[in-house]
Amino acid sequence: MGRVSASLQKRLGHKFADTGLLARALTHPSAGTGNYQRFEFLGDRVLGLVVARWLLDLFPQADEGELAIRYNALVRKEACANVAGRIGLGDHVIMGSGEEKAGGRKKPAILGDVCEAVIAALYLDGGLEVARRFIEAEWVHLVEKSGKVQQDAKTALQEWAQARGHSVPSYSLTGRTGPDHAPEFTVEVQAGKEAPLRAKGSSKRQAEQAAAQAMLEKLGVWSQ
Repeated sequence: MGRVSASLQKRLGHKFADTGLLARALTHPSAGTGNYQRFEFLGDRVLGLVVARWLLDLFPQADEGELAIRYNALVRKEACANVAGRIGLGDHVIMGSGEEKAGGRKKPAILGDVCEAVIAALYLDGGLEVARRFIEAEWVHLVEKSGKVQQDAKTALQEWAQARGHSVPSYSLTGRTGPDHAPEFTVEVQAGKEAPLRAKGSSKRQAEQAAAQAMLEKLGVWSQ
């Protein structure tokens, strides 16, 4: 993996004993077999464990509800994509020419997946402590940015509706595009007497959250 690997390892704060682990974490499914999908599965769990423990230490007075909101904000794909963009992971992804021409190196869904896979590679090569150091170093700006915790959009929209005597907001999947490894979902939300709004996300859950946030912003409940 040469000089690029060396520079990336330095940025990750870990020199790999097995650089093949890092190579696999960076290999997009469009490049063939031996890609990052299984690592993505593991990395998501490692990230969740580290963040959960970290939040317990950072916010000793927070109740379970507040911890859950903070946790969800830090482990979601958007957070992983944010970190991947900050450390330049997109420049190192190994992908097929078609995906590269389609702008794959900058797609949030791909960046989020690769970031989780890299966490798995760090864990497999150096153990939980190595993964923890990376996560805490690269997620700290997201923790600091969160400041006063804000409810997730779907919960906030539901409470807005119930406070006005409306039924619970409804969400319907109106579209799904893209390949299996990088799908894009479109969801429509209906709340109260407001006109429906649509939003997109790399998962149905993310699209629902995006649609709820768009509705809250339209209503003036949340600012952009």
